[in-house]
Amino acid sequence: MRYNRNYYSLNNNNSHARNSQVMIGEDKLLRFSGCKSGEACTVVLRGASNQILDEAERSLHDALCVLTRTVVDTRTVYGGGCTEIQMAAAVDVAASSTPGKKSMAMEAYARALRKLPAIVADNGGYDSSELVTGLRAAHAEGKCAAGLDMYAGTVGDMGKMGVRESFKSKLMVLMSASEAAEMILRVDDIIKSAPRQRSEQY
Repeated sequence: MRYNRNYYSLNNNNSHARNSQVMIGEDKLLRFSGCKSGEACTVVLRGASNQILDEAERSLHDALCVLTRTVVDTRTVYGGGCTEIQMAAAVDVAASSTPGKKSMAMEAYARALRKLPAIVADNGGYDSSELVTGLRAAHAEGKCAAGLDMYAGTVGDMGKMGVRESFKSKLMVLMSASEAAEMILRVDDIIKSAPRQRSEQY
């Protein structure tokens, strides 16, 4: 990234505002800085390939959508797998008092919830079995704010670390996953038709 040293004042109202010509890659852009209002900004994404840029743009878009949801609904929950372990424990308690095959489905749902912190640990390069069992033990001891500390690779206090997630985003993830599982379970059988006989051509 290269900057042009020639700065120009924008107007009298923004005396400290200035613009400059910026070279990003092979494109020349105008960069405005120092404005008093500061209500708009530009995010420049750079990457080695189009696939990396597309992934970075998708991640940024998802993060902005979560922030927008959080501004509308300010409720948050603890992150780091804390919420999933608490929900799994509550489902296990309810499954123990539920007769019939429903209890088996509820136990499977609890196992699926515990898979989420395991995936987080695997993505961080840690031993998921060790961390998830330690996280379950911490919640069994009454540490309701315990979650995965991905910086140290241990179980930490999400409240003290400030690790939180949007309640609305977490709710939508659970609802979407539950609906997808229900659609799969509704499929009773898959019927395949016999392949069409092809006539031999000479």
